[in-house]
Amino acid sequence: MSDGRIFGMKPETGRWMFVLLGLLMNLCLGAVYAFSVFKKPLQELWGISATESGLPFMVFLATFALFMALAGGLVGKWGPRKAGLLGGVLVGAGWILAGFAPNITWLTIFYGVIGGAGVGIIYGCPIAVSAKWFPDRKGLAVGLTVMGFGLSALVMAPLMRALIASPSVGPMRTFTYLGFAFLAILVLLSLPMSSPKDGWTPAGWTPKKGKAAASNVDLDRGQMVRTGSFYALWGTYTIGCLAGLMAIGISSPVGQEVAGLSAGMAAVSVSVFAIFNGVGRPIFGWLTDKLSPRNTATLSFVLILAASAALYLWGEGNTALYFIAFSILWMNLGGWLAIAPTATATLFGTKHYAKNYGLVFTSYGIGALLGGTLSGMIRDASGGYLPVFLPVMALAAIGLVISLLWLKPVKAS
Repeated sequence: MSDGRIFGMKPETGRWMFVLLGLLMNLCLGAVYAFSVFKKPLQELWGISATESGLPFMVFLATFALFMALAGGLVGKWGPRKAGLLGGVLVGAGWILAGFAPNITWLTIFYGVIGGAGVGIIYGCPIAVSAKWFPDRKGLAVGLTVMGFGLSALVMAPLMRALIASPSVGPMRTFTYLGFAFLAILVLLSLPMSSPKDGWTPAGWTPKKGKAAASNVDLDRGQMVRTGSFYALWGTYTIGCLAGLMAIGISSPVGQEVAGLSAGMAAVSVSVFAIFNGVGRPIFGWLTDKLSPRNTATLSFVLILAASAALYLWGEGNTALYFIAFSILWMNLGGWLAIAPTATATLFGTKHYAKNYGLVFTSYGIGALLGGTLSGMIRDASGGYLPVFLPVMALAAIGLVISLLWLKPVKAS
């Protein structure tokens, strides 16, 4: 593969194949979002509590975020192909070994630690490739690439349910069967991954000028953390993920306890929200290209604030508002998983992109831990879910101020 031809096509056309490959990879990686399908079968199998059955999921997300930071430099050193192969092997191994776990502790180690580490390594590879091949459309390309992660549960959850329900398969063999499938798919899709030469641009394209312009710098991680824009991006990303992941965690119980839905309808609503989570990524990626990271982040926080305020004030027994507000919250979580990687490339350059975004992505892990903990504590203390949206409103207001004041392009020194 060279800059002359990509997949037998001109670079301007062939580069879209990397977006497709990345989307397919993310359909496999995002299977973690469907882990709740395993919770009750594991509780029945091992006689464990609901909290214990959720440990693999929590550890997976934390390890995912940690290894994004630790392994970010691998893409720069090894290239996306080798880093992708390592990550794909670990993902497959984690799922395969999970099928042989004798208890929840070993399942957490195999699935949560090994599988989570693999996703942390491979996740940044297709994003970095898309960002480098699309200097003209970074947001759209990255958004489409990560859309697969958000839509994964729509594909994987029904498949997992069918396998778990099968008398010849069950929950443990489901882990193993999917592990072999993920191993083969991720290794195969990693092989063509390649970045363009430094400085490559599409024929006839010139960088934008004005409010959506890039910072025109290429900062390494050490230089990036000395800018105010890094801390603004990290803080706003944390708030965006906290609000979105909290919504994902409480969607079903809010639907039942607040909006008055049946358990079945609440489950259907989650599938609807997952679509918004997926399509929010290319939409907000495209908006980041058009409006700049600062303006797109501002819009996101306005939407989060409006949705949370509406739920708090008028959510009781209001089914229509429940669907509208939670669709907005899920869409904004997907949006931040496109805004943040695009902003990282736009504000700090693409030369050290994988390593830089690995550090920025730690905010996702913090947001996941805080969101789940905060919603549970408030629900236990207040006896209801509506008060959960008060701190979300406050944090969205803080994010709005940070975006407007400090999420700005970095000036070349």
